[in-house]
Amino acid sequence: MARTRSDQTPPPIKENIQDIDVTSEMETSFLEYAYSVIYSRALPDARDGLKPVQRRILYMMDEMGLRPDRGHVKSQRVVGEVMGKLHPHGDSAIYDALVRMAQDFSMRLPLVDGHGNFGSLDNGPAAARYTEARLAPAALLMTSSLHEDVVDTVPNYDNQLTQPEVLPAQFPNLLVNGAAGIAVGMATNMAPHNLVEVIAAARHLLEHPDATLEDLMRFVPGPDLPTGAKIVGLDGIRDAYRTGRGSFRMRATTTVENITSRRKAIVVTELPYQVGPERLAEKLRDAVQRKRVQGITDYQDYSDRRNGMRLVLALKSGYNPEAVLAQLYKHTPLEESFGINNVALVEGQPRTLGLQQLLEVFIAHRLDVVRRRTEFRLGRHSDRLHLVEGLLIAILDIDEVIQIIRSSDTSEEARTRLMQIFDLSEIQAEYILELRLRRLTKFSRIELESERDELLREIERLKEILGSDALLRQLVSSELAEVAKEHGTARRTILLDSEAAQVDPKSLDLEVKDEPCQAVLSGTGLIARIPATDTDDPAATPAGATRSQHDVVVARVRTTTRALIGAVTSTGRLLHVNVVELHALAPSAGSTSMAGGTRLTDLVSLEKGERVVGLVRVDEDDTQRGGGIALGTRGGVVKRVSPAFPKSDGFDIISLKDGDEVVAAVDMEDDQDVHLAFITSDAQLLHFPASGVRPQGRAGGGVAGIRLADGAEVIGFSAFTITKDAAVVTISGSSGALADVQTGSLKVSDAADFPARGRATAGMRCHRFLRGEDVLLKGWVVNAPAMASSDAGAPIDLPSPIARRDGSGSPTAIPISAVGPGTAL
Repeated sequence: MARTRSDQTPPPIKENIQDIDVTSEMETSFLEYAYSVIYSRALPDARDGLKPVQRRILYMMDEMGLRPDRGHVKSQRVVGEVMGKLHPHGDSAIYDALVRMAQDFSMRLPLVDGHGNFGSLDNGPAAARYTEARLAPAALLMTSSLHEDVVDTVPNYDNQLTQPEVLPAQFPNLLVNGAAGIAVGMATNMAPHNLVEVIAAARHLLEHPDATLEDLMRFVPGPDLPTGAKIVGLDGIRDAYRTGRGSFRMRATTTVENITSRRKAIVVTELPYQVGPERLAEKLRDAVQRKRVQGITDYQDYSDRRNGMRLVLALKSGYNPEAVLAQLYKHTPLEESFGINNVALVEGQPRTLGLQQLLEVFIAHRLDVVRRRTEFRLGRHSDRLHLVEGLLIAILDIDEVIQIIRSSDTSEEARTRLMQIFDLSEIQAEYILELRLRRLTKFSRIELESERDELLREIERLKEILGSDALLRQLVSSELAEVAKEHGTARRTILLDSEAAQVDPKSLDLEVKDEPCQAVLSGTGLIARIPATDTDDPAATPAGATRSQHDVVVARVRTTTRALIGAVTSTGRLLHVNVVELHALAPSAGSTSMAGGTRLTDLVSLEKGERVVGLVRVDEDDTQRGGGIALGTRGGVVKRVSPAFPKSDGFDIISLKDGDEVVAAVDMEDDQDVHLAFITSDAQLLHFPASGVRPQGRAGGGVAGIRLADGAEVIGFSAFTITKDAAVVTISGSSGALADVQTGSLKVSDAADFPARGRATAGMRCHRFLRGEDVLLKGWVVNAPAMASSDAGAPIDLPSPIARRDGSGSPTAIPISAVGPGTAL
């Protein structure tokens, strides 16, 4: 009976056990692993600045014909080609490398043109099956002349294909785009730079091989980050350029803007390199909760692809934006450090390189590439010249050539006879045998002779380049200049010296100090606060102040930055305004510009038909300043009000009769030498000492100020210093015309020509009407030199005062909206 397989005894296994030292085996295996990671994955080559996976992606995309003038293809297809033919690793690693080369916020000069969602600083990209890619224009610079034997090739992982050991790289990619990678026992972290600056330094080093680091830093002052922002402190950059290691601080680009009439905000338009909005929001939230950052009330992200980044950090009222910014720089990613560690492979070995060494390695590589390209082209041109010369010989004796070919039994015999009779090489003879008959025309002979001459000139030029190191360097330099011209962009990152940009949060007051200032109101309704001055004397105004380039000041009160002031309205109400909410201006000498001010109507709530007629102080009592508030009404009533007001807002400071309204309200420092003036619609002017009006409480209705004629009303109420020069400005017109469009007749008089009279009396004529005029439109009494402006705030020249106080005015070209004393801000 035959035995089954299960009954058979298996043959004995030959054991081959070797005793090895575990320590030695671990060291050997670890070194092999470390070398593989360092050389094959993590560190870039100093010549083309690419890691192996990046180089293989660009090479394979070039082989696939995915150039900028072609259509995009699925990223998954590129990943599959690279993984299957060149890179035997996971597809996620290949796709991650592809994505990074397409991100304009990661690469200063992207090498891949991505189509689809390639991620952001806070979010990853879409899957490879959803995105598309092709080479970017800059990538063609990396692969140009690749098929002209300019670099060595090495086998792929299974020895079936070949791949370039390094790409030709027409620009210093390692410096321009930077690199980051973690190997075994070492890492690299290189900052991006500006292409134009790096190429300028490389060209200088080509022309001056003995150039120093200081010479090169004149062209490359520091990194140029893809996200812009600012770099604070250049010492660390100098260390990195010298030794290959250093650090610098990156700071966001911020501005302080007015998001509403009452509130300011810090607006971030550029973040430090590799910092995203979501990370900033997380750190900001934590810093606010821990009370490391104070003064922030809200955070909003208004960024989009069309307008770029815009992060708005709203500030609490009364907080110093500079102090809040200093806190943000210290406790949030608005300021980050970047550690430079320039580690790259040089001849297969990791080395730490400074700026000069990096440029030298690239220049040596580029010189070698151009030399090999020149040799390749020289050989190709020489081969072509050899064939052209053979063709010319054949064309000269074409009949004999044809006879030889026809009389030969085989092509080998014809080739041999041609070589013997015409002294041709085997290549020339074979080329003649393959010649088409149409090439035997007379025109083809002319073309061949022209081609021969061109080839001779080109060969001579190529030989000159190979024979002269200076010409070779000049060619490399000119090619670099062309790259910078075509692909260069302006610098994005601002470089700041550390001492100038250093801000210590403890050295700044977080909240605005309660210090003296002035609140000023312009003729166009803009309000702002300015630093306090020692005098408001118009005579002390610098020369040129009477020629305002902007608005005129119609009201001004002394106060402090943490105080309240009052806005008096035409209905007799007083509305509170926080001085700290006013925009701070820093006017120059002689300037009355209110640019940057806030519209007062945005700060107070007015009823329909109500308007603001003046600014006053509300935080002092009458005994402290002795002047108080003076009001003049349309019906000729005058009232002085003590500034002892309640804390509530929107209370009445005068009891008005039906149909009456406040024309103007003025805040007086004191009543000594101060006169109150009324100007009426029938061209009457009356002024009297302010001390003659007894102050009343808020409920008082005032006293008679001027006796009005039938049908007349008050159009102007002012306070001026009688002991100084003052001007009376009046504008007459027609009651039947539109007041806002008619220019009227303007007249300026000296206030000294109008003697003071008693209160509650009739005034004296201050303006004589011309034909067609029957009403005085506007009138002011201001301390000289008087200034005027239009509705838009444009300055208007005032004529010189006339001698007659009751004279007529002169027509004006532009309607005058406001007149104020010519005191500089």
